[in-house]
Amino acid sequence: CAVLNGVMAAEGPRSLFALSAVAVSRSMGALERDVWALPGHLLRGLLPLLTVFHLERAEGAARRAGVSTQPIWRKLWDDVMKTRPPNSENITCWRKKFLETFFSNVLHGVLDVSSDWRLNHHHFSPLLHSSPHVSQLTLCNMLQGAVELAAEHNQKVLENLAGSLRILKFQHLLSSDQSIRRSLVLLLHRLIHHGSVSQVSMYSWPVPDTVLLILILSMSAGFWRSGNALAYHSSPCCLCREEDKAQSQEPAQERAERGCYNERAWSDGENQKGSPRAPEEADAEVNGYRADARLDSVLSGLRSPPVQNRVCEEATSKVLWDHTSTQGGSSPRCVSDQLSCHPVLRKTRRRLKSAVGKKRRYLRRSRGPHADPEDLYDFVFTVAREDNSGLLEKNTTAGGENAENWTSSSSGSPCSGHAGCKKRGGSAGIFSLKATQRFRSVSTLELFSIPLTGETCRTLSNLLSSWVSLESLVLSYNGLGADIFCILSGLRALSHQSDCHLRVVRVSDVFSHMPCMELVCCILSAFPQLHTLSVSFDLKNQLEGNRPEGNPSCSEVEIPESCLEQLEIRFPREPLHTMLLLPVLKASKSLQQLSLDSATLPCSRELGLLLEALRECNPNLKKLSFHDVNLAEHQKEVLRLLQDPVLQEITFSFCRLFESSTAEFLSEIINTVKRNSSLKNLKLPGNRLGNHRLVALADIFSEDSSSSLCQLDVSSNCIKPDGLLEFTKKLEGYIQQRGGQIQFTHLRLFQNWLDQDAETAQEALRRLKAVCSVVNDSWDSSQAFADYISVM
Repeated sequence: CAVLNGVMAAEGPRSLFALSAVAVSRSMGALERDVWALPGHLLRGLLPLLTVFHLERAEGAARRAGVSTQPIWRKLWDDVMKTRPPNSENITCWRKKFLETFFSNVLHGVLDVSSDWRLNHHHFSPLLHSSPHVSQLTLCNMLQGAVELAAEHNQKVLENLAGSLRILKFQHLLSSDQSIRRSLVLLLHRLIHHGSVSQVSMYSWPVPDTVLLILILSMSAGFWRSGNALAYHSSPCCLCREEDKAQSQEPAQERAERGCYNERAWSDGENQKGSPRAPEEADAEVNGYRADARLDSVLSGLRSPPVQNRVCEEATSKVLWDHTSTQGGSSPRCVSDQLSCHPVLRKTRRRLKSAVGKKRRYLRRSRGPHADPEDLYDFVFTVAREDNSGLLEKNTTAGGENAENWTSSSSGSPCSGHAGCKKRGGSAGIFSLKATQRFRSVSTLELFSIPLTGETCRTLSNLLSSWVSLESLVLSYNGLGADIFCILSGLRALSHQSDCHLRVVRVSDVFSHMPCMELVCCILSAFPQLHTLSVSFDLKNQLEGNRPEGNPSCSEVEIPESCLEQLEIRFPREPLHTMLLLPVLKASKSLQQLSLDSATLPCSRELGLLLEALRECNPNLKKLSFHDVNLAEHQKEVLRLLQDPVLQEITFSFCRLFESSTAEFLSEIINTVKRNSSLKNLKLPGNRLGNHRLVALADIFSEDSSSSLCQLDVSSNCIKPDGLLEFTKKLEGYIQQRGGQIQFTHLRLFQNWLDQDAETAQEALRRLKAVCSVVNDSWDSSQAFADYISVM
């Protein structure tokens, strides 16, 4: 109240209504129901005086009275957050934006609720009352936020998040201890397996904690046992308990059949009665499951090929799907049958079983019945290292035809069993893991700037092979190298699943392990169901050409008719050969967007051949983009593109369009665009337009123009304030001539030299904003490159 009185005093004398509103705001506890019944003009004056607690509760009453609370939430943002949110022009609900950011800042200790009187109320719980509005959450560093949310006193907060949260992000993570992982397990189990999270993204993790990374990946894919969750927490998950109760009511015959299969899956080809478990092994059961059950989701990905331990206990499915057998049309086989055909694998499993038994007995003696998960994680990697250096290496060199059966997931595919995967610990063939209790999984996985080791790639590949709910996969700057073939193996296995939903794949990295077009053909041949494919590399790997014998080029594989709608390729300064791109274009009849970045044109005819191919093969193409492709000597092809009656968006970004052109070329561009009624968006950033060319572009909107151009991008074009003002005046004249009838709506002006005359720039921007939406920034032109001086 004292703070509110101080604010009132600073604003000067108040009217009787204002004083009454202040008095009412102080007594909302008693008057709340009456306040919600006030007419709109009274409620409008009262709302800015309410705390966040009552303002949030007033939303329904304000809506019924026809009063918008958006200006109040926006002012709250400015007063409390004191920052300008990114893309603020696209924010449609400031209430949600404020409460979502408020939740994150309070969770991470960034915001003190005592800093503003509107955040204080004795009934207001910051996390609890803002959590229903949180659809996106970022956890970082030591996962302090995860620990706080998993705490007992925040159980209701976690329940709210399970219903509202859609995107979960991890950023700048550090290594974590066992207690933090317990909290993370609870959080992921509640938000993903029993919640609504559909996207998991991880950013900037230079030295990832492998255990933590695999834990997040596995749980995101839905692989986790209820037994694991029980081991991590003092009490079972109530939702899992309900599911277990439902399963316990199954007919006895079904349970018996499942138990029979469990014995087969674990058998070593011998009669179980002849080799009973040791007493210590039986005593190692914890909370109704065996100690090695905890390892399945992690261990399955670390071994290549993966040998599942007890993967069928309490199984919801009777068999492990063998994607190698589906190619031949044969029926799936049980694990024990598979292993009986592979002597090396039988030995591997015996060795693992023996090691697991020894480790169990050690844990039994040293820790009692409740084994320490930290020791189990250490054991996982001990076994993985041992097998990678020993038995599995033998499998790749001495397995003969059997090894080929593991690695070949589609006949004729050159990526199967690539040497790069074999060198890193076994073949790349993957079995689809149908775990004991497959939980709900996310539909989008994004990994940005996180180095992936060979072990992690095999784990991810194993998870991908049966991740049928996955719709979008983004792998960006992960240092994959030869392990890209391991990922492709998992994707190929996934493509054979009838209920697969994957439609978007984006792969980018510093070095390319193979030519870009070859990788595009490889992915598309394995996965013709994709709608979006993006392949991007910065530099060409010097070892790229060293392909092992017996692995022909992926570009030689026939590409089936695909569903591809968007294709983006960033070449590491590779030449663009239309003949290599042609099979992709022919197979992609539905292609609507094509982006080619950083390619070189080996000859003057290459671009013409590409345009002919696009015209013949892709009649539905709507958007075409060239970035950092030298088109200075291809003026005729540029004009042909601008004449295209189907294209709606054309981008020439940093293409040096006017480097060696004459004034006639600019006039031809303007006249061509004026006659094209289908082109809606023209992007010309980084082409050294300068002032005089920008002013000339205003003629596109002249009175005799039939252009339907709505958006124009002239960013990074050395435009000065006086040139922009002249362009604005010319545009205003044409609008007046046309009686205000113009379709032009957006102008982008990033990174131009508008800071050289602030007053003139402000006048130009003010007048432009009366005509269209202007997007610009406060770029420091002193940082511009010296070669731009030539257009001043």
